Amino acid sequence: MQRQVEIRRLDRAGLIVRRPPSAFTLVELLVVIAIIGILIALLLPAVQAAREAARRSQCQNNLKQLALGMLLHEATHKHFSSGGWGWRWTGDPDRGTGKSQPGGWNYPLLPFIEQQAVFELGRDNVPDVITDPQRNGALTRDQTPIAGFVCPTRRSAVVYPRPKNMSYHNARSVSSAGVIDYAANSGSTVMFYTDGPTSMSDALKPWPNWKSDNYASKTGVAFTRSEVRIAQITDGTSNTYMLGEKYLRTDDYKTGNGTADDFGMYEGSAYDTHRWCYYDSVSPAASYVPMQDRPGAVLPRRFGSPHSACQMVMCDGSARSVNFSIDPQIHSRYGGRNDGLPIDNDG
Repeated sequence: MQRQVEIRRLDRAGLIVRRPPSAFTLVELLVVIAIIGILIALLLPAVQAAREAARRSQCQNNLKQLALGMLLHEATHKHFSSGGWGWRWTGDPDRGTGKSQPGGWNYPLLPFIEQQAVFELGRDNVPDVITDPQRNGALTRDQTPIAGFVCPTRRSAVVYPRPKNMSYHNARSVSSAGVIDYAANSGSTVMFYTDGPTSMSDALKPWPNWKSDNYASKTGVAFTRSEVRIAQITDGTSNTYMLGEKYLRTDDYKTGNGTADDFGMYEGSAYDTHRWCYYDSVSPAASYVPMQDRPGAVLPRRFGSPHSACQMVMCDGSARSVNFSIDPQIHSRYGGRNDGLPIDNDG
């Protein structure tokens, strides 16, 4: 038994008075625990909010770096990077940029975002022939995650499964790959992408069916075989979307089963890397406004975000948060580079 020390003192009458030992009672201990629990409950949302603010800031910085890469590409090659040939094609370091480049808009940006070594993977110095070194290098490239392509609120920059085992004409089948959470603005009109030419020999023909240089119906910044110049953004670079977060349902952040998240990172023009700002005047509710990520809903043509607002960058490189409640007409006007329509608010 633990011995207790009695503390004695004399009162004014000279009598010895015993003071009980100092200790917490069970009730006092329970009260302290309850107070600590309440404080933790109050602080936890603040901690989570601070972490989300940091992740959102990092996501915005990713977009701004990609926009800077786009602007540097335009300054170097006199046009923004192209959307590529179609979703059965990936990047080829031997085919430069613009209409001759089969890979998606983000592939030619690699040298401008300090990823030259990744860009070079698959080089065989034979631009018009598909070789095994090219296929192998392209697969290695897709399996090399890049943090600047990933929204940290959604997921980490690691390799994720690709259970559909999709294949390219110029690369190995993709059973696992890094991911990209950002999409190029493909305009305010409805467009449906295809898998592109069936072979390299088909791609080299003068006028195969998959080629189209009719820019009249293509109002965005990047699309199939695009070579959009800043001078063609007649609505103003500060009034036209360049890039933004793509919508993705929460169920498929890490599964690889999403309709717009099932390939490698550098596929040609397709839902994985492009979004639209279509406005439906007959049924405005069917317009392609940005949506917050959610379970279940498959919306492969829309911009979207896991944050409280969708983050976009304009063609002048400035960042902007777009509310999910934005007027669909206004959103559509931001999506068109040359519609000549006024924009009097940003939603």
